[in-house]
Amino acid sequence: MARKKPKILLIDDEVSILTSLSPALEEEGFAVKTGKSAEEALSILERDSFDCLMLDIWLPGKDGLELLKMVRERWPELAVIMISGHGTIETAVRATKLGAFDFLEKPLNLEKVILTIRHALDLSRLSREYQRLQTEVVGEEELIGESEAIRKIKETMEKVAPSEGWVLITGENGTGKEVAGKMLHRKSLRKDGPFIAVNCAAIPEELIESELFGYEKGAFTGAEGRRLGRFELADGGTIFFDEIGDMSLATQAKVLRALQEQEFQRLGASDTVRVDLRVIAATNKNLEAELKAGRFREDLYYRLNVIPIYLPPLRERKEDLPLLVNHFFQAFCDRNRLRVKRIHPQVVEALKQYPWPGNVRELKNIIERMLILSSGEAVTLKDLPPGIMMGEKDAGVNVFPPSQLKDARKIFEKQFILRQLIELNYDIPAAADSLGLDRTTLYRKLKQLGINLEEVGKEKAPETKGSS
Repeated sequence: MARKKPKILLIDDEVSILTSLSPALEEEGFAVKTGKSAEEALSILERDSFDCLMLDIWLPGKDGLELLKMVRERWPELAVIMISGHGTIETAVRATKLGAFDFLEKPLNLEKVILTIRHALDLSRLSREYQRLQTEVVGEEELIGESEAIRKIKETMEKVAPSEGWVLITGENGTGKEVAGKMLHRKSLRKDGPFIAVNCAAIPEELIESELFGYEKGAFTGAEGRRLGRFELADGGTIFFDEIGDMSLATQAKVLRALQEQEFQRLGASDTVRVDLRVIAATNKNLEAELKAGRFREDLYYRLNVIPIYLPPLRERKEDLPLLVNHFFQAFCDRNRLRVKRIHPQVVEALKQYPWPGNVRELKNIIERMLILSSGEAVTLKDLPPGIMMGEKDAGVNVFPPSQLKDARKIFEKQFILRQLIELNYDIPAAADSLGLDRTTLYRKLKQLGINLEEVGKEKAPETKGSS
């Protein structure tokens, strides 16, 4: 992948400055465009985007300080370096207060100019990275687990990440699809570039084009200035389409063209913007079924599905639960500056009985809730939401939702027997004795209540005649 050249806009009314400085900067690896007035600068900025603006203070018409003020209002992300042959301390201070990164005096020293530009670009990049990190939700940095399924996924990702191949990640909600996407980006050759996530399900249909492609001033009512879209923000890095199965057919067609050509037009613009990005998409839907139903474009599906990765639900990899539990406990304690509490082994055993319809995301929420609400030195069974002990969905919302007494009795019975089993480490004879049942009756109860000992690694003991 060719490294993208930083784009510099140089505005000065002295032709000698333009003709000498522009080629010198291009030799240093910058893409340079020039102009001689504030009006020309505004015209160029309306049509194209830049990483840095070098601006002379003394210009015909609007001076550089007037232009600086307009630029900071309309393009606040653009780094501006002021230059002048008649600089004073007062002018430099004023330029800095208006938002200039630095102030250089003529005659310009090329080495100092290049160093200042690089510092401005570094600061701009760090500012964007900080803003991105500020908006991220605390979550898994890696796919946690040592199950066979997770090991195979990680092996695939190690092979895939350094390539430019497009990836389609599938799996239920909460399985960690965006985490996998970020891992692929971090391990790729684009790791120093941006990772821009687009939640296709969360953006209203009437706004998705402006979100993806950006817009120019006056493109529609309320468009008071240029705004860069997600495609342009992802230039040089990775764009991640989350829940792409929820994107409308009309938008799919436009996205497909932009992705194939790696170019697009902002809304309200006539010029084409070229980008260089890698695509990772994710969905919880069966896209092949969506194809047959006519809700997803066949050409887009085959373009995205170059390298498929399937993330299994948590209920299919319960051997990873202890690692996940420890990971989340440590993460939340670190974030909240809490002393790490001990997790009683019985808690993990109880968690293994729950079906986890919300997958890893639900587990993370439950762990945080227990950590915050527990009052002792350790998190124990009493800190678990009631629904977890019952192995029912929607843990903790309502302990006895059924209206029939027999159904409520069954739920209580399941919770009671489960608690006894966990506390006695699944010792069937001891549990039967504690419950006042013989072993045959207890086994029958376990089957009736849907308590599967094999799921938690406790093999069912063989029944023998005369057992009591």
